[in-house]
Amino acid sequence: MIQFDQIGKSYGTVRALDDVSMTVETGQILGLLGPNGAGKTTAMKIITCYMPPTSGRVTVDGIDVVEDPLAVRRKVGYLPEHNPLYLDMGVSDYLRFCGRLHGLEAAALPVAIDRAIERCGLKEYRNRFIGQLSKGYRQRVGLAQAIIHDPQVLILDEPTTGLDPNQIIEIRKLIRDIGAEKTVILSTHIMQEVQATCSRMVIINRGRIVADDTPEQLRARMTGAGSHILEVQGHPEGAARLLNERLPLREVIDHSAPGGDTSRFELHGDPGDDLRERLFRFCVEQDWTLLELARSQTSLEDVFRQLTAEDGKEAA
Repeated sequence: MIQFDQIGKSYGTVRALDDVSMTVETGQILGLLGPNGAGKTTAMKIITCYMPPTSGRVTVDGIDVVEDPLAVRRKVGYLPEHNPLYLDMGVSDYLRFCGRLHGLEAAALPVAIDRAIERCGLKEYRNRFIGQLSKGYRQRVGLAQAIIHDPQVLILDEPTTGLDPNQIIEIRKLIRDIGAEKTVILSTHIMQEVQATCSRMVIINRGRIVADDTPEQLRARMTGAGSHILEVQGHPEGAARLLNERLPLREVIDHSAPGGDTSRFELHGDPGDDLRERLFRFCVEQDWTLLELARSQTSLEDVFRQLTAEDGKEAA
């Protein structure tokens, strides 16, 4: 478990983190998001004991990162954005080296290496040089070094950067499997990553937490706003005018493709209005063939943009 208690971090006059409090439980995969310079990297540096907070207290599994940083580091596995691998080393040799850096006893190393290789799907590649592996399998090696000492906490910074779609799916599944029994913080700019992997997301902007919920709940809270999509067969004469006149709409946007067989409209009513029943009855009255009728769904990208509209300049 990770506990942030009113954390502040300043670089001179710049406030990178400002009174940040949150708890990340075991078995939870938390997506940490924010614009560049929002404070994400600073938060991860504090957890990994790279730097102390200016104020407040951070504990990892009950241990203060300032009072006993070595004990905290033993409990944390870290995969940075730029995976620092020795390409001329074999996979097993590299993991043995990382295990020794983490203080594992010689007798415990073979079991730890076998476990990490098994968890990360590297059995067929354990004797290959890292430089011979694809980028996806190099990421697996990076994850293996992060869990070689069986840490309680895993910090992942942009873990799927540069991977192809198949590799991304494999790494996401691996992270979900690992996250079932550990505390995972995943920093990313990719909203699909959060949707597919994380059970919770925290958005930081200008050093402060501006959202903390599940991806589904954040979308639900910001979805709707009186917006609907309507698609009908053909091109009914004066459709946009009729919709404006007969229904309580603030705006009708025509997205119909020129020369197409259908008419598609984006309809905006008052926030919270659900006009689907009235729209259905209206289409029946007009004898329009209804092809699609739905409330607009807010994407995570839209949620992110709305919550971070005023992008800060704080250093990360």
